[in-house]
Amino acid sequence: MTAFLLKATAISLSGVLAPGPMTAATLAAGTRSRHAGAMIALGHAVIEFPLMLVILVGVGQIFQLEPVKLGIGMAGGLFLLVMGGQLLGASRQADGRVEASDGRGPLATGVVLTAANPYFLIWWATVGLALATEAAQLGIAAFALFALIHWLCDLVWLEALSQASHKGTERMGGRLQQVVLAVCGIMLLGFGGKFLYDAGSALVD
Repeated sequence: MTAFLLKATAISLSGVLAPGPMTAATLAAGTRSRHAGAMIALGHAVIEFPLMLVILVGVGQIFQLEPVKLGIGMAGGLFLLVMGGQLLGASRQADGRVEASDGRGPLATGVVLTAANPYFLIWWATVGLALATEAAQLGIAAFALFALIHWLCDLVWLEALSQASHKGTERMGGRLQQVVLAVCGIMLLGFGGKFLYDAGSALVD
């Protein structure tokens, strides 16, 4: 079991540390709230823990169907474009202070970004499925530990990002916040465009 958990941790970290929409959103939210990363990780868990169970019982194969991937990719891409545009607009405010115009907090952001990311779902339907299956074969305790460790990787990394973003904003003021929001906004626009491009390419093919 120890060897498996070490392997699962390494694979989980490789996915967690890869830059993505969650990274950009956490850095942006961190300028406003020191513990935004923890809240986003909790929102992520709302989708991820049930998804582990769903995939383990075989339903996860639905996420590999082209119509499903297309729908998630289009919806996720549009959401990221809207979110990126909001951050760019906020970055132009004089004091660099922004609150989500639709009232969406870090917890809801974690939920939506997780559910709207087709690559996250595909990862769980492939690599994640293999790890979850191996964990289940080792017993319920191994599966529970695998799920917890995988999520803790998300929690520690996202919280570290928001802490760093918040401390930087405190030390350098609103100007740094404006820069962070602008960069994160551009990143989200880029990821949103990528989601839509991939979905469109699949539709044309």
